[in-house]
Amino acid sequence: MTLTELVVPVEIAAPADVVWHTVTDWERQGEWILGTRVRATGPGDGRRLGARFTAFTGIGPLGFDDPMEVTEWDPPRCCVVHHLGRVVRGDGVFTVTELGPHRSRFDWCERLELPLGRLGAFGWPLVRPLFRAGVQHSLRRLARLCESPHRGPGG
Repeated sequence: MTLTELVVPVEIAAPADVVWHTVTDWERQGEWILGTRVRATGPGDGRRLGARFTAFTGIGPLGFDDPMEVTEWDPPRCCVVHHLGRVVRGDGVFTVTELGPHRSRFDWCERLELPLGRLGAFGWPLVRPLFRAGVQHSLRRLARLCESPHRGPGG
């Protein structure tokens, strides 16, 4: 098994609580994460330790399900989700750092077990720049969403 880590930060002109509520509103992540739709698979809104949800990543019907479970929950600073699927395995870490009353940094970290053994390890250097570009695009969308004057905590 080959492990890899990818960390992508973004500074956002919004308070930390707004950023936290936006990134942990699982079912609305499709508004900012490229090619993703999320649905809860357990009771409640998923904002708790042990919560489960599934993201579908793809275009139209072509893609895969990515089931996850919240394994660490420290609002409004850090959330770790464990990817439980066949395609994506490992941990996703969302960290929000307050930089001031109206400014935050959001770090998206993926600690992944690469699929396909040696083929996955060989292909990752080719895929990594595309994956990173997709995450960066998503984080620009997140920043715009959080910075919207109509956005507030939980809304």
